[in-house]
Amino acid sequence: MKTRIKNLREDSDLTQEYLAKILNISQVAYSYYELNKRSVPVEVLIKLANFYQTSVDYLLYQTDERKPYPKK
Repeated sequence: MKTRIKNLREDSDLTQEYLAKILNISQVAYSYYELNKRSVPVEVLIKLANFYQTSVDYLLYQTDERKPYPKK
């Protein structure tokens, strides 16, 4: 099963190396997140949600609504 972060990355035609640089982590660490071999830290989830302009809930399959929540 593909992860949402993998789908978003591929849909955006980005490489794991590029995302790893954005997140200030190694490509191997990012790869483990996509393969579900390692849990994604909350800080990284927030960075990914902001990068893709979505919500953490969407990344974690808690909703299928890709639009982020409105800011207060």
